[in-house]
Amino acid sequence: MNGPKAKIALVTGASSGIGEATAERLAQAGYKVYGTSRRGSHAGRRAFEMLALDVTSDESVEALVSEVARRDGRIDLLVNNAGFGVAPAGAEESSIDQARSIFETNFFGLVRMTRAVVPHMRRQENGRIINIGSVLGFLPMPYGALYAATKHAVEGYSESLDHELRTRGIRVSVIEPAYTKTPFDANFMAPDATLDEYRAAREGVTRRVNEVMATAEQPGVVADTVLKAANAAHPKLRYPAGSLAKRLRLLRRFAPAGLVDAGIRKDLRLDAPAAQQPARTARAF
Repeated sequence: MNGPKAKIALVTGASSGIGEATAERLAQAGYKVYGTSRRGSHAGRRAFEMLALDVTSDESVEALVSEVARRDGRIDLLVNNAGFGVAPAGAEESSIDQARSIFETNFFGLVRMTRAVVPHMRRQENGRIINIGSVLGFLPMPYGALYAATKHAVEGYSESLDHELRTRGIRVSVIEPAYTKTPFDANFMAPDATLDEYRAAREGVTRRVNEVMATAEQPGVVADTVLKAANAAHPKLRYPAGSLAKRLRLLRRFAPAGLVDAGIRKDLRLDAPAAQQPARTARAF
């Protein structure tokens, strides 16, 4: 007797890091997985097939989704993972072109993929969309304003979308990792309008991020959370991934705002001793 057909999963940004770990974990759990990257197929053995995709291109997205639907007749799970960050920098230190670029991938790429896949899920009257967000989507980090803004957008879009689609058998969830040990920082975009006024703080934040990354959790932690959300009979909207993410979610929810604010500034060492602060002008605010 033939067993039930494997569910079809599509994972963007699956060439490394969280995307690769997620695609592998889903394949191990019995999904038929298509991973994507700009370059498509890579050398080496994987439990899933890699396809070429540029999430910033309408044509590329439409072609990829149509091909998967042609092969298998359905798409059961979409994991929107593709994205990149800007190296620690003041918001003033990145141009409008850079702001557009990071939103084009991290947010509009996710929207393109969702718009292409949802019609197939509506016809099936079933499907899951899982968006890889970040703790920075609910707890912004100084000197990471553009990346945090894209993840805030993902949070809002996902919550609205889940309300719209759940009566059609489709559920949407956001996974919220904290620091994760991946090659993500290798693809950081350097700020293109650096100012000397921010140099010391920028370098200090970079050092602190590097310190925390040394003890960061592995991408498998995020992959396990994606699988949990994908298989849940009654999926939640938000899933913090890992112990630090869970602590930060509780902190944001229950701690006084002033305490959270002070904790962020202390952790990133933003308030230098008085002797290191620039001289005040005659007018005080």
